[in-house]
Amino acid sequence: MSTKSPGEDIPIRRIDRILAFMSLGLLVLSIISFFAIMIGSSAGADFSSGIWPLVGVLVYIAPIVAFGLLLAVLIMSFARRARANRGG
Repeated sequence: MSTKSPGEDIPIRRIDRILAFMSLGLLVLSIISFFAIMIGSSAGADFSSGIWPLVGVLVYIAPIVAFGLLLAVLIMSFARRARANRGG
């Protein structure tokens, strides 16, 4: 029986790193936007003009996109490991 030892790890591809860092960046941007809205509301900012509408939408959309990117990395990782374990 020939089995691979658990020490042999599959190398991480560039696209996996890019998607993971994009996901992390979107989450950080969403958190920063959330705190910016909190600070802006306490300061009495006008949320209907300027960049505030974009900041408001970013708080809702960025975590969803980040989750999708992480899910894509996870699926690609599982597929690559399955392919490596099959030997193809």
